[in-house]
Amino acid sequence: MANRVMHFEIQADNIDRAKKFYERTFGWSIEKMMSADEGGMDYWGLKTGPDGTPGINGGMYQRTPDRKLSTYECTITVEDLDAAIGAVKNNGGTIHQEKMEIKDVGLFAVCMDTEGNTFGLMQPMNWKPR
Repeated sequence: MANRVMHFEIQADNIDRAKKFYERTFGWSIEKMMSADEGGMDYWGLKTGPDGTPGINGGMYQRTPDRKLSTYECTITVEDLDAAIGAVKNNGGTIHQEKMEIKDVGLFAVCMDTEGNTFGLMQPMNWKPR
């Protein structure tokens, strides 16, 4: 089990805007976990699904000029790619690569959130995560 991705982070220029995007688009639960007022940094936890199901949770923090990272692209599993693409567009995101089929895997699209972060959407067909 070594070397598996166990957490992801999203940088945001506008936390409220990013929070609304991910809550409305994917139904994620987002709550502040740490505060700069308490000696740490402002940090929000991202719960992407129920405990005990495949997938990982992540975090979000304010993008700063000295730490403006290139993104580490993650792919989000969706049940209906067309509906997910619609939700991305309806909530201020954009589509960078329209829906395509990856043979023996599923339907895939590349999107950008309201903060300029790129992510993939995958509707699995024959493929199952191990």
